[in-house]
Amino acid sequence: MAEAEKIGRVLVIAGSDSGGGAGIQADIKAITALGAYAATAITAITAQNTLGVHSVHPVPAAMIEAQIRVVLDDIGADAIKIGMLGDTATVALVARLLEEWPGIPVVLDPVMTAKGGQSLLEQSATQTLKALLIPRAALLTPNAPEAEMLTGLSIETSDDLRRAGDALLAMGASAVLMKGGHIAGDRVTDVLMTPAGETTFEGPRIDSRHTHGTGCTLASACAAGIAQGIGMDRAIARAWAYTAEAIRRAPGFGAGHGPLDHAWVFR
Repeated sequence: MAEAEKIGRVLVIAGSDSGGGAGIQADIKAITALGAYAATAITAITAQNTLGVHSVHPVPAAMIEAQIRVVLDDIGADAIKIGMLGDTATVALVARLLEEWPGIPVVLDPVMTAKGGQSLLEQSATQTLKALLIPRAALLTPNAPEAEMLTGLSIETSDDLRRAGDALLAMGASAVLMKGGHIAGDRVTDVLMTPAGETTFEGPRIDSRHTHGTGCTLASACAAGIAQGIGMDRAIARAWAYTAEAIRRAPGFGAGHGPLDHAWVFR
C-alpha cells in the first residue's frame, strides 16, 4: 500500500484520543500505514473511549506553538493536517504560525463534534476558522453536519452537499472533499470539488457502528498522499479505499462507536 515516490512528512495538529480510535492516534496510524512519516502537535488531551468524550484538557497555547515550531524548524513537513483545535485562541494561533510556512499544503478537517455528539470546537471559534484557516486549506474535508455549521445551509441530499461545497470554495479553500456519509442511502458518495470541476468517490454503505475516527483517518490518509507528492486526486482515491477497508475490518472493540483497523495493510 505504501508509495515508493518518497516517504513524505506530515505534521498533525490535533487532539489526543485516549481510546486510540480518533485524533492524533488515528492520524499517526493512518499516515504510517500509508508509508509516510507523522509528527505531531497536540492541542488537547481527552479522556475518551467508544462511549464518548468524558473530559477534555486543553494544551496551553505556548506549548502548542513550541511543538509546531520545533518540528517545522528541524524535521520540516511536506503537508500539515489540522484536526481538533478546540477554541478561538488556538485557531488564531495556528493560523498565525502557518503564515511563517506558506508553502506547506494544509489538509483541514474541521472537527466540531465527537462521534457521540460532544462539542470539540467552541461555537465562537467557527467564524475564526472560516476567516483564517479555510482560505489556507489546500484540502478541506467536512462531513455534512460540519458543512452545515460552516455554511448555514441545510444538507439532506447530494445536491445539497454540492451547494455547500460551492459555498466553502467561495470562502477560499482550494479544494473541498464533501463527505456524504450522513446522506441517507445504500451507497456513500463523497465529492471532491475544486474550481476546475468535481470527482466522486462512491461505494456501498458499510453497516457498522465501528466508525469512530473515520474523518480523522480519511483526512490524514489524504495528507499522507499529498506529502508523498502523488497528486490530489490519487491521494484521495487511495485514502478513500484505505479508510473503507479499515471500516470493513474494524476489530469490534468497545460497547459504543468502536475504532477502525488502521493496520489492516500489514496483515
